[in-house]
Formats: sequence, structure tokens, C-alpha cells
Amino acid sequence: MTTPSARFLPPTIAIVTLAVLLTGCSATGSGPSPSPTSSSASSGTAASSPSPSDDGSPAATPGAARPSAGSAPSGSAAGTGSSPAAAAGSTSSRCAVSELSGSIADGGGGGAAGSQRVAIILRDTGTRSCTLQGWPGVSFVGGGHGAQIGNPAVLDRSTPHATLTLRPGSEVQAVVTVRQAGDWDAATCEPRTTDGFRVIPPGSRQSLFVPASGSLFEACASTSIHQLTTSALASF
Repeated sequence: MTTPSARFLPPTIAIVTLAVLLTGCSATGSGPSPSPTSSSASSGTAASSPSPSDDGSPAATPGAARPSAGSAPSGSAAGTGSSPAAAAGSTSSRCAVSELSGSIADGGGGGAAGSQRVAIILRDTGTRSCTLQGWPGVSFVGGGHGAQIGNPAVLDRSTPHATLTLRPGSEVQAVVTVRQAGDWDAATCEPRTTDGFRVIPPGSRQSLFVPASGSLFEACASTSIHQLTTSALASF
């Protein structure tokens, strides 16, 4: 029996076949890597600023907790425990003009030459304790209708000005130094007869009338002259 002889491919066909096989392996084993941009978009990670939500605020970042309904942001009144309503509801203890009456008394002797000290007394006529602190506004008035005469009193800022608590019936005083109208010639002073003082308690926009008359209380109508100086209110 004759043994079949082995078949051999021609060298050229073998080389071409090998090249085709190697090319197929390379195509299945590698490929272009995805770009970072494509990966980010496919994974759902935002690559740009979040768009506004329906209420106009920025949309929440994925995974970030949003405040629950009714909670206050950090640093707000609710977060610190303070209440704006409670603060607005607090009442002032300052004395109202309707709780005060005024009078005059000796202010403790004469001042500099040509001047006199007068005490203006404020009395608590109300039914509660209240406070006053600082300098009253003081000016001469006349004409029978409360018209101001001349300049208001200069405030003596060197005097102590503690907060004073007045109980019903108690009093405080401001000492007013009054320069005599006779210290100036009549043309400069423009002297006027007064009815008394207009007194504005510290912190108030209302005034009360304190009657005073006599030569001591003759006023200079000229606004070039400062005739009155007042201390702060003090106990006595």
C-alpha cells in the first residue's frame, strides 16, 4: 500500500495567511480609549454649573443634603435662638413727658461774674418707675405762646450723665447757668421778657413748660449770643 505524502502550502500563501491572522488579533485586543469627557457624561457627573431650580435657587449637587422644610439656615434668628418678635416687643423704661412735671429752684449759688445757676427739677408724676439719662434741651420762651427766645442752652459735656431711675414722686435736676442779659449792650443782646423755660427731656421730642419770671430770666433774642449752659441730669 502506498503511504500518502504530506501536502505543503507554497511559501507565498503561508506568509499572507500569517499576516491576516496577526492583523485580526491586533483588532480584537485593543481599541481607542474613551476620552475623559465621554466618561464624565456617561457616568452622570455634571461637567458644568448646575442649572437653577424652579424657585430660582441653584439645584442641589448630587448627594448633597438639602434642608428639611421649616428648618432655618445657619446663622439666622431661629438658628441662634433669638426672636425678632421678642426683641421688637420689649418696652422702653424711659420716662415720657406725660409722666413728668417741671419746676425751678436755687442751683447752688452764683457762677462766674454776671451769671446765676438755676436748677430745673423734673419730677416723676406717673405710676411707674422710669429712667432718664443725659442732657435736657433748655431754652427761654416768651410772648405768652411758647415762642423760643434766643439760642437753646449749650450742653456741658464735662458733667457725669449716668442713667437715673425715678420712682413715682422722686426728682432729678439739671443745673442751668444763666448769663445776665446786662452783660451785653442792648443793641447786641436784643433783650426780651420771658415766661419761663421750654424743657425737652433727654431722648424725647416733646417738651414741657417750666414757668420762671423776673429780671434774672431776661433773655437775649440775638442768635449771636449763647446765654444758657446746662449740665446733665443728676440726682440730688
